[in-house]
Amino acid sequence: MDKGSAVREMFDRIAGRYDVANTIMTGGVDALWRRQAAGCLALAADARVLDLCCGTGALTRELARRAPQGRVTGVDFSPRMLAVAAAHGGPPNVTYEHADVLHLPFGSATFDAATMAFSMRNVTDIGACLREVARVLRPGGSFVNLEVGKPANPWLRLLFFAYFYQVIPTLGGMVGGDWAAYRYLPQSLVNFPDANALAALFKENGFPHTRTIALMGGVAYLHVGTTQPRPVVPAEPLLASALS
Repeated sequence: MDKGSAVREMFDRIAGRYDVANTIMTGGVDALWRRQAAGCLALAADARVLDLCCGTGALTRELARRAPQGRVTGVDFSPRMLAVAAAHGGPPNVTYEHADVLHLPFGSATFDAATMAFSMRNVTDIGACLREVARVLRPGGSFVNLEVGKPANPWLRLLFFAYFYQVIPTLGGMVGGDWAAYRYLPQSLVNFPDANALAALFKENGFPHTRTIALMGGVAYLHVGTTQPRPVVPAEPLLASALS
């Protein structure tokens, strides 16, 4: 079984307890980080927004509340996650679709903004994913990615890694009900690019203007990338008056 299929099956298994497990493992801080991610976009009230790997729809619903006259689409490749998201209800301007982030079923320049939370580590080709996100965004559109990080401070890194690699698998297995899944999730950070390397990938794959925001000293990061704006066409020079 390829990695994509294995990850999809894993998320299907843990969907029912995913929100509870996240809240317990992070002490509820993950909800605060999602609100910060949404706030980075400064959405217009009528914005069209895409939430990638939306899972149970926590960030999707937050985005919908910030664009009440707009439309927010959450996509995920886990049918069970989407079922849980739909069961939450929420704002009427939310829709959910089954889709793979490497092959999005949307036309180019469809959305004003996009988000992804705690999922880039599971993508099999980060560069291809970024190019696909850039494709569906309008010129000058922004993409915010929220992901667990690797703190630069050695003491903070030591403490965070001890918790992330030793406590999370046990706590997640107990609460989430799937020991294998919560052993995999911390390990997915091992070969994941650090904050600077991920910013470079953003810039190389459709987001030339990218900034990085450290959360809690680098325990997590927000990467905010903006696509190339539409070129400004100079106005035609005024014709000289025939009377001059």
